[in-house]
Amino acid sequence: MSLLLAGGTGLVGRWLIELAKDRQIPITTVGRRITGEVENELVVDFSDLPSLPSADIAICTLGTTMSDAGSKPAFKGVDFDAVMAFARAAKQSGVRHFLVVTAVGADTESRAFYSRIKGAVEIELTTIGFDRLDILRPGLLLGQRQSRRFVEQFLQDLSPAIALMHPRSPWARYASILSGAVGRRVARAMS
Repeated sequence: MSLLLAGGTGLVGRWLIELAKDRQIPITTVGRRITGEVENELVVDFSDLPSLPSADIAICTLGTTMSDAGSKPAFKGVDFDAVMAFARAAKQSGVRHFLVVTAVGADTESRAFYSRIKGAVEIELTTIGFDRLDILRPGLLLGQRQSRRFVEQFLQDLSPAIALMHPRSPWARYASILSGAVGRRVARAMS
């Protein structure tokens, strides 16, 4: 098995790189920044992707926040445009199985811009023609981020108390989840 990974500097991506190294799975990262963790890394501009190497599975954990992006168009540029560019390039390189991590609440009809973009990318990915497409929709990712995101940190700090107060509520699907748990779900979906 060989992997292409976009989003290797994020919480789930870093976990997947460690998994690949532990299991000696050949992996090529594709991203805006070098991870410094694997031998094969492509630093790219997602608006002008080069041909990608062939792989058995492509995994996309790309994502940003409105705060980091700075604007709705910039957010869409990462969470929709870059994801779709990676998916199309992976398909052209012969990838048959694509896994993507979006977010709970992804829905093109959502009032939240974030959720609408996540829903739109899910729908658009179904048009690429992969033999297998897996979409994972985690809640708030818990873990040690490389950059400080104050709102996410606040929600991470509150998440244990929130989980105890409403374990069976309709909001339970929005519960936070450890990035390693999402990584393990991706790993199970790779089989």
